[in-house]
Amino acid sequence: MLLGSQLRRLRETRGITREAAGYSIRASESKISRMELGRVSFKTRDVEDLLTLYGITDEQERASLLSLAKEANVAGWWHSYSDVLPSWFPTYVGLEGAASLIRVYEVQFVHGLLQTEEYARAVVRRGMKGAGDADVERRVALRLERQKHLVAENAPEFHIVLDEAALRRPYGDREVMRGQLQHLIEMSERPNVRLQVMPFGFGGHSGESGAFTLLSFPESDLSDVVYLEQLTSALYLDKQEDVTQYETALKELQQDSPGPHESRDLLRGLLQLS
Repeated sequence: MLLGSQLRRLRETRGITREAAGYSIRASESKISRMELGRVSFKTRDVEDLLTLYGITDEQERASLLSLAKEANVAGWWHSYSDVLPSWFPTYVGLEGAASLIRVYEVQFVHGLLQTEEYARAVVRRGMKGAGDADVERRVALRLERQKHLVAENAPEFHIVLDEAALRRPYGDREVMRGQLQHLIEMSERPNVRLQVMPFGFGGHSGESGAFTLLSFPESDLSDVVYLEQLTSALYLDKQEDVTQYETALKELQQDSPGPHESRDLLRGLLQLS
């Protein structure tokens, strides 16, 4: 995505159309569009030809962009789990790992980055009916691997609004739910985690369309991405008008929910009742 956005900026600065760029690398206009969105792999020869077309002659600048092209084609660690993942999900894992700010509204269950191993196993078993134990354990292992990013030295900011429904809907037995609530309390005290609970008592709110994730990146060239997961696919929205609407919805959810301290007290109350 980073390389694609830089190539788009160079093309637009020179006033070159996607059609002309495609012609220069013996490809279609749609291929250029997919390259600029980071949706396809990059051939070194294509990147070299585009840089020449865009008038990039400085060797250091060319080397930097060509190095990005090589990095873009290296498979991420999560690709080893592709046999147990839906086709659209590896893209999300890559984006999540690159994000500096992850903002979430979740209603069905606790978000994957905050799940305990036992709770994650119960969620995966429910979602992968008929799957063998080995496949379930591989999916759980991937989830635990993703969580390392949240506690790493350069961890992203993680802001989440959890609907109370996600906390009351049982996955696993009583001890699993108690462990999950305790884990949420502990994670909510981390400096990079802002956890709020949208209580039932508030009534209707701006999260009426369901769960969503907003991903922001440290590179200024990259636009925010909205991730919407569906039953058989997922949507990745990066148009500014779409992103703005989801940002507004999340801000309203944050404003209408109790703050992090009050939400932590709500979690403690639920733990005592469980």
